[in-house]
This record gives sequence, structure tokens and C-alpha cells, in this order.
Amino acid sequence: MNKQELVDAIAAKTTITKKEADAILTAAVDTIMEAVSEGEKVTLVGFGTFEARARAAREGRNPSTGEKIQIAASTVPVFSAGKGFKETVAASVTAKGKKK
Repeated sequence: MNKQELVDAIAAKTTITKKEADAILTAAVDTIMEAVSEGEKVTLVGFGTFEARARAAREGRNPSTGEKIQIAASTVPVFSAGKGFKETVAASVTAKGKKK
């Protein structure tokens, strides 16, 4: 599902227009990105948590040459699924007969 399909689904489940749904979704995503980039943790109970995590410097390898390279430390965004989200996905996958 891409953003436009998500906007369409939100508009279909509510009484708002697609234009309003797009504005709300864009504002929500922008707000989450701003908060996480400022070091805040954003928790949506039952859905999950967005946060920034520090990644230490480490040694890696260039896949084409096998040469050792140093990978610099960085801060990356991380999403951890909440209990409700995990249970919904597990139940759906199980119901469809797929392996977990």
C-alpha cells in the first residue's frame, strides 16, 4: 500500500474527504519525523513506538572487493511494533495459512 492508497482507505473509513485525509496523514508523519529527529520518543499505544537510536562505529566490508572499511557512528530512526499490532499481524498471517 502506498501513501495514496492509505489516504483513500482513511477517507473511506471516515467522513472526511481524500484531500483532508491527505493533509492529516501528511501532518501526522511530519510531526512524528520532527519529534524523533529532536530526540523524542513517539508512542502510539497498540500500534508501536518511533524513536532515534545511536549506532556505534563499526568495521564492515566492501561487498565488491572484500576490503575492510570503517562505518561511521550514526543516529537512525527505529520503529518497534506494539503488542496489538503484532497480534493482529500474527492472527492474519495464521488465518491465511502462512508460516510465522
